[in-house]
Amino acid sequence: MLNYRKIVDYIEEIPKFTSKNPLDHTKALLKRLGDPQNQMQVIHVAGTNGKGSVCAYLDSMLRAGGYKVGLFTSPHLVKINERFKINGEMISDEQFVKAFEEVQTIIRQAQEDGLDHPSYFETLFLMGMVVFKEADVDYVVLETGLGGRLDATNTVDRPLACIITSISLDHVEYLGDTIRKIAGEKAGIIKPQVPVIYDGHQPEASEVIEKRAKELGSPAFALTEDMYEMQRNTREGIDFSFHCKYYNTVQLSIPYIAPYQMMNASLAFFTMEQLRDVHKIPVEKLIEGLKNTHWEGRMETILPDVIVDGAHNADGVARFVETACHFGKEHPITLLFSAVADKEYEKMIRTVSEKIRPRAVVATEVGGSRVVPATELAQFFKEDGCEQVIAEANVGEAFEKALSLKGDGMLFCVGSLYLVGEIKEYLQKNPKA
Repeated sequence: MLNYRKIVDYIEEIPKFTSKNPLDHTKALLKRLGDPQNQMQVIHVAGTNGKGSVCAYLDSMLRAGGYKVGLFTSPHLVKINERFKINGEMISDEQFVKAFEEVQTIIRQAQEDGLDHPSYFETLFLMGMVVFKEADVDYVVLETGLGGRLDATNTVDRPLACIITSISLDHVEYLGDTIRKIAGEKAGIIKPQVPVIYDGHQPEASEVIEKRAKELGSPAFALTEDMYEMQRNTREGIDFSFHCKYYNTVQLSIPYIAPYQMMNASLAFFTMEQLRDVHKIPVEKLIEGLKNTHWEGRMETILPDVIVDGAHNADGVARFVETACHFGKEHPITLLFSAVADKEYEKMIRTVSEKIRPRAVVATEVGGSRVVPATELAQFFKEDGCEQVIAEANVGEAFEKALSLKGDGMLFCVGSLYLVGEIKEYLQKNPKA
């Protein structure tokens, strides 16, 4: 008899004995489950940066409108159940076990018929569809795992809408080494006659998305910079105006301090405008939903003047720097930093050091097999001109040291989602920290 812990251990071992499968494989397994993915109202989201945040905004607005919403995202920060949320709450261990047992049954049958075992992400996606079907949710907000065209989530035949967030160079070994190639993979989620709402700031990406939408007869709506305007950015969040065709000019607020979150929130709100005849939620409720959004690990304030951010690629770090520079004009910045070996951490450190000039830096270690020694990270900060730099391998001790150095300024913890997860786990175990 498998219990929750044994199931999680089993799932975490999947990458050791199987690899990514083609979409037909996922479709075959979903068919054995009764094709639950096509029995739900799905909003499908892809992109390089911001897709998780956009999903969170959509989820919060739909819930503010009185709907029961399933949210499927990745990765998790502390507990794997975080990937499946129903009305803002991650599923229970009992729900997790039940979903796995149902999926495991069809996996065994499929293997007997000669099919391969599903991959790690594929297994979790199958479980998510079981969870949301069992909960009888009104809507599912679905985040792609990697890319789009070949992602397991791209088995939904007719979503309500497809959203493509900002695109930049990341996972180039899988998705291609140019913006056009990566945009082509993301645009793979577009379905015939289904509206696509996308970030229109990157001309190369926009051209690819528009071409694909035209081929499929899909209405395409670009979010452009002239559609939103910041009014106020404080340590409590951002107030901004959004200009659109149906609602005209609307005053919106989000509980996040990063300017790029204004764009993510606008993309989500713009999507809800396009779907207004489906959800019929009053604009006042949409405004309320945005204001009450909670999304962990992305420019999230976890303690007064302590912000964690999972930025881990060049574009994400550039956006983090934009936010830190804004507040660094009035508040000294302390940095807790870590990164994993397959990221361009030297460039990340150089960018942070040159743009922010933090008062103090604490380097630490995360990532298991992909760990970069704290001493190595610290040395790069020293070489790039940071004067007060400390290396502390233990994340908990590093966090405490960074807190002590923060003083009356602000502490940013950045460089990896693994770091965010470990800090959150540390705070859960040490609530007096």
